[in-house]
Amino acid sequence: MPAQLLSTTEGQTLILTLSNPELRNAIEPAMYSAGIEALDVAERSPDVRSVVITGAGGTFCSGGNLQRLQASRQQPPEVQAQSIDGLHQWIETIRTYPKPIIAAVEGAAAGAGFSLALACDMVVAARDAVFLMAYSNVALSPDGGASWSLAHALPRPLATELLMCGEKVTAERLHLLGLVNRLSNPGDALGAALQLAERLNQRAPNALASIKELLSDAPLHSLSQHLDSERDHFIKNIRHANAGEGIAAFLEKHTPRYE
Repeated sequence: MPAQLLSTTEGQTLILTLSNPELRNAIEPAMYSAGIEALDVAERSPDVRSVVITGAGGTFCSGGNLQRLQASRQQPPEVQAQSIDGLHQWIETIRTYPKPIIAAVEGAAAGAGFSLALACDMVVAARDAVFLMAYSNVALSPDGGASWSLAHALPRPLATELLMCGEKVTAERLHLLGLVNRLSNPGDALGAALQLAERLNQRAPNALASIKELLSDAPLHSLSQHLDSERDHFIKNIRHANAGEGIAAFLEKHTPRYE
């Protein structure tokens, strides 16, 4: 069965499922382009308000296909770069996507699979899930934004440990470190992620898009620049119909219905 990215919906949530059963959902170039296309379509759909990325068969993702990587060593650097750029375009699409994206992790998230989970806005993981920055175990350096994500999320010694030692890390430890938002019972990560997504689906999409953009831009801004950006987003959102609905609902004590 070929590697593929399956796309389904539940309510207002798009579910993207990594499926490569023979290789524990190792990711392939076809998945990168399919992921970009699926997010592009969903971004333009008012019926989709959030996205969950998960893996089929009780495993999130084992990373890259090592057999393919071994064969690619004989390819010219520009060919190797093209493949990595495909993954990185998908990662960047996830990071800049205006709707919330949640990773639902069961089993293992290794190598690029761990990078993929880190690119999402939030991570829900089964208590028995394990995460592994496997690159150094096969004499490779990270891709998929792993070093960027960890450098922004953790103190340098911890990021260095995860990347250099290449050891398995439990979901519970990552939860304590702030890299996993919620823990679920084994087998229920997708269900827990969908419950979280549904909570987000009830909130104003324009406000969530502004929050995601502000968080992404914050490391690039001085405080003065960021205060200006917060002001501009605030004005844009207070003039949106959803702000009128939300404020009125709060004052009148009823449930808001956002566009």
